[in-house]
Amino acid sequence: MTEGFDPKSLITAVFVPSAIFGIGQGAGAPVVALLARELGASVPVAGVVVALVALGAVIGDLPAGSIVARLGERRAILAGTALGTVGVLVSLTAWTPAVLAAGAVLTGFANAVWGLARQSYLAEAVPIERRARAMAAFATMWRLGFFLGPFLGAGVIHLVGVRGGLAVQAVGVVLSGVLMARAPDLGRRTDAGTGERTHTSLGTILRRHRRLLGTLGVASLLMGAARASREAVLPLWASHIGLDAATVSIVFGIGGAVDLLCSYPAGQLMDRYGRRAVAVPSLLVIGVAFLILPVADDLASLAAVAVVLGIGNGLGNGVIMTLGADTAPPATRAEFLAAWRLTHDTGMFVGPFAVGAVATLSLAAGALTVGGLALLGAACMFRFVPRYSPWPRRTLEQVAPAEPALHNVTSTLGHVCVSDCSSPKVGDWTSSASTPPTSGR
Repeated sequence: MTEGFDPKSLITAVFVPSAIFGIGQGAGAPVVALLARELGASVPVAGVVVALVALGAVIGDLPAGSIVARLGERRAILAGTALGTVGVLVSLTAWTPAVLAAGAVLTGFANAVWGLARQSYLAEAVPIERRARAMAAFATMWRLGFFLGPFLGAGVIHLVGVRGGLAVQAVGVVLSGVLMARAPDLGRRTDAGTGERTHTSLGTILRRHRRLLGTLGVASLLMGAARASREAVLPLWASHIGLDAATVSIVFGIGGAVDLLCSYPAGQLMDRYGRRAVAVPSLLVIGVAFLILPVADDLASLAAVAVVLGIGNGLGNGVIMTLGADTAPPATRAEFLAAWRLTHDTGMFVGPFAVGAVATLSLAAGALTVGGLALLGAACMFRFVPRYSPWPRRTLEQVAPAEPALHNVTSTLGHVCVSDCSSPKVGDWTSSASTPPTSGR
């Protein structure tokens, strides 16, 4: 579904809605813990309530694949918007921590459906030679919105109280869903024999792609754990060295700004040099930042670590979504992407808990553990992401301009030729011939 592709069509259909969604998320995220405390929850319980959003995403990842496959991207977005609106409204009107927790789970579940539908839409609509840039731009717009959201939310909170942040989030969910739902429906792939839409069970997806999910999926999980852990380790270390909350916010803002500056160039680098050329350095930089964190003993050194973390996280912008789109078999794209997203979201959920468990012994040990996990993730990315080689796409088109099957076979052979000997063979990426994951212009 890439013939006549117009990049400008994605601006109002994907990128602007992503920014608006990010604004809502950014406005609501900081107030969930505060509202839990206001409702009488202890500090540990408030932390659990915040983590339930990530748990909701993990729970929602697998059914999200079936939802998108059966409804299509546009209808799935409408369903996710409706469910997300309910979740935010439940949180907004919560009168006990338990009700707030239920709203958090619903919100996370809806985010999984919404996110998968948008990723599937981009994977189907954008040609492979522009895929990484499109995924990076999509993720960058969300990050920009998330960066700006707390400032907008602060103004509303000043007027109506702590629930004002959730009110902004509710508006953001509805508005972004309405805009994204205006995107044209993409034709769903059908079974060649019956002409009907095909749906594949979760068990089949997991069995068919067990090696990929057990290798590259582990790297995705480790990246998710490292990314999420920075939001827990950095403020805890700042408190450990005696910095106040306002100063910590400034440090986070500096790191976030650097993150944004590195985000879109990451997509350019992936399309030009391949996915591994970005995924590996991203995790290496994050790992080094965590390893040097225990020697940061003042504001300047902590800010330096935050900047390094921002660079590493920004470099990895869009890489998980792009790898998922690259490896997804076209006939079962939504179902596969659901299983793929589960690896990263599980890491996002488990990472902070692992840090907390290790930090009961020593906060420095927690930072070093995350650093080690990030370096292990870099090694897995290096091991399992195919190596990039310049790929003249026109050559393939000249070889088989009117023979799609032959074109697929040629693409498959090309994938084997450019893969590192340590990478899984092409049959381990997907069950059928598909476009090579790291082909470029």
